[in-house]
Amino acid sequence: MKLSTRARYGTRTMLELALNYGKGPVSAKEMARRQDLSPKYLEHLIARLKAAGLIKAVRGIHGGYVLPRSPAQIRLIDIFQVLEGSAALVKCVDSPDVCSRKEFCVTRHLWAEMRDAIVRILDSTTLEDMVQWAKEKT
Repeated sequence: MKLSTRARYGTRTMLELALNYGKGPVSAKEMARRQDLSPKYLEHLIARLKAAGLIKAVRGIHGGYVLPRSPAQIRLIDIFQVLEGSAALVKCVDSPDVCSRKEFCVTRHLWAEMRDAIVRILDSTTLEDMVQWAKEKT
């Protein structure tokens, strides 16, 4: 099981904005440089996050992107759902009707428990938590 680059890079992008919260806009070019990401791919992620209201664009010569609310108010589940969708590892967890074995499948219960654990962690973790972790690393 692996997370897509959307989730990994999108979370790093949101963390970059959280680390700069209250300091003014950060350009996509600067975020791409700091996070060692392709500027073009970053723009794609920013568009999705912006459409979901998780990022706000600031126009002008010193423009860029900011968080529209405090890092403490943005949970990782919000980011994950925008970039990944469901946390279910297999389709049958969210849509049992796709499987003819749904009535007696023992493994489906395990997959559902795994999804629930992932959701609990993402739902209880904020960008502010990540900012604190970053401060501990430096």
